[in-house]
Amino acid sequence: QVQLVESGGGSVETGGSLRLSCAASIVASSLYDMGWYRQAPGKQRESVATITGGGVTDYADSVKGRFTISRDNAKNMAYLQMNSLKPEDTAVYYCNLQKWPNSYWGQGTQVTVSS
Repeated sequence: QVQLVESGGGSVETGGSLRLSCAASIVASSLYDMGWYRQAPGKQRESVATITGGGVTDYADSVKGRFTISRDNAKNMAYLQMNSLKPEDTAVYYCNLQKWPNSYWGQGTQVTVSS
């Protein structure tokens, strides 16, 4: 069983920054793809950014140029640096790890951006 624990959420004003962290209870995390997803009230969960074990990244169009995903495989950590935050970024953000055939999720961390 893999456990993911997110931290770093909070409330900021438009234009502010936050850095989310995800700690994974798994060895050799570099073997697995990880990602950040978010779910706003009344909306479906959506992919924000993903990173492969080898460091290849992909971003939702809505966050390109503002968010940066990274990982530290030695520490089994993933990060999401969020800059130039907008009210539409308000959501619960979830960390995800893909260990075929399973997909693991953290408990989520709230990000609120006020205008």
